[in-house]
Amino acid sequence: MTDPIILWGGGVAATFGAVVGSFLNVVIHRMPRGESLSFPPSHCPRCAAGIRPWDNVPIISYLILRGRCRACSQPISPRYPLVEAAMAGLAAGTWLQFGPSIAFGVYFVFLAGLLAITFIDLDHKIIPDSLSLGGTVLGVAASFFTGVGWKASMAGALLGGGLLLAVALGYYALTRREGMGLGDAKLLAAIGAFLGWQAVLFTVFVSSVVGSVVGISVAVWQRSDLRFEVPYGPFLALGGVLYLFWGQPLITWYLSVLG
Repeated sequence: MTDPIILWGGGVAATFGAVVGSFLNVVIHRMPRGESLSFPPSHCPRCAAGIRPWDNVPIISYLILRGRCRACSQPISPRYPLVEAAMAGLAAGTWLQFGPSIAFGVYFVFLAGLLAITFIDLDHKIIPDSLSLGGTVLGVAASFFTGVGWKASMAGALLGGGLLLAVALGYYALTRREGMGLGDAKLLAAIGAFLGWQAVLFTVFVSSVVGSVVGISVAVWQRSDLRFEVPYGPFLALGGVLYLFWGQPLITWYLSVLG
């Protein structure tokens, strides 16, 4: 039976995660525009009216307001509660996986970064260096406390960055067109720094498979060819999340299937 304290802690972690998710919405909206993350205070992006504290409660306020701004009644993007709920779920999962430990704090920050990167890349097709390169440095520093070890962390950062950089340069040499952005290589370097070099291979495999399925599905649905831009960052982020929670069991299962 699961320890009630662990379950209670998971609820607290989920609540805290939802609050952090609310801040991530600010990061997602403002960082690509070069705006301050702290000033001005939260406001409606349509009418610029300030958001009152009781209208800024994660998820709940969106439901009470029925997805509309109190001041101008214009619809609020459902992305806002989605990010808050996603961060709440990731925080709870991290707590249940690692419990009250330094690793919980490290991977909470890691997952928050991946979530912000996912939606920034979807919206703007960019991955800010402050999140990817900053994450790489933080991942190496944190490896001393998470059990990954600095050698595996450094190897993961170098392998992740070098692997996708080689793919990007090779694609350009063959086609004279940019395919994969350097931001993706920096992101994979950060994932490798946090999780180790094995996570890089796992993440590349998962992101390639899922990305191909999604890309082909969108092409068929839109009745277009395959020459359209699909952000790759969200698929890399998905691979990193899967490895953090289920990487080793999935690898073991896959190898058993291969015999």
